[in-house]
Amino acid sequence: MGRKILLVEDDRETAAYLVRGLSEEGHSVEHADEGRDGLFRASDGSFDLLILDRMVPGLDGLGLLKALRAAGVTTPVLILSALASVSDRIEGLEGGSDDYLVKPFSFGELLARVNALLRRSEGRPAAPDLRISVGDIEIDPLARSVRRAGRRIDLKPREYRLLEYLARNEGRVVTRTMLLEQVWDYHFDPGTNVIDVHVSRLRRKLEEGFDHPVLHTVRGAGYRLGAAA
Repeated sequence: MGRKILLVEDDRETAAYLVRGLSEEGHSVEHADEGRDGLFRASDGSFDLLILDRMVPGLDGLGLLKALRAAGVTTPVLILSALASVSDRIEGLEGGSDDYLVKPFSFGELLARVNALLRRSEGRPAAPDLRISVGDIEIDPLARSVRRAGRRIDLKPREYRLLEYLARNEGRVVTRTMLLEQVWDYHFDPGTNVIDVHVSRLRRKLEEGFDHPVLHTVRGAGYRLGAAA
């Protein structure tokens, strides 16, 4: 049975060769030619295996791998690299990869390593679904993406942090002090309307075009995310 594989490789000839060969073996292969795109695709944990070139533009393969592991993504990883020294291989394995194959390589050896990693991963428990749902709002903390009723909501980093904190406290009143400490890292009140401004912008993005509000102001207390009481 074919599995879902993500290949992160910027060399076109190598990528085409691997995509063709793995597809002929029955696998479904997606290709990213730079690290940031690879990280975005891999962050949802939906792939059965990742094959990463270490030297890709945007975000190098080792940086991509460390970001995935820090986010809790346990997908097996095979590193491909022309960096062949013992210290390079140790760095890759200690960085979170499950195997390391030096370029140039034979497709037969790569396929054997891919199959070994896939067999090993069959015994692993499924990665937990870390998404947060509040009504028709869905938040993916790994991809830092937000959708409402299937429609993507584009948020700035601070707006995203604000929404995620409110969502993790769904139905509860969150005070200004709590927001200052948890979202702004302030342990004092700066005496500005920074929270009100960000809440207003977030509310507009979440509610524009929808019939019912989800972000409520509780007069004299704070804010609450969820259906109206």
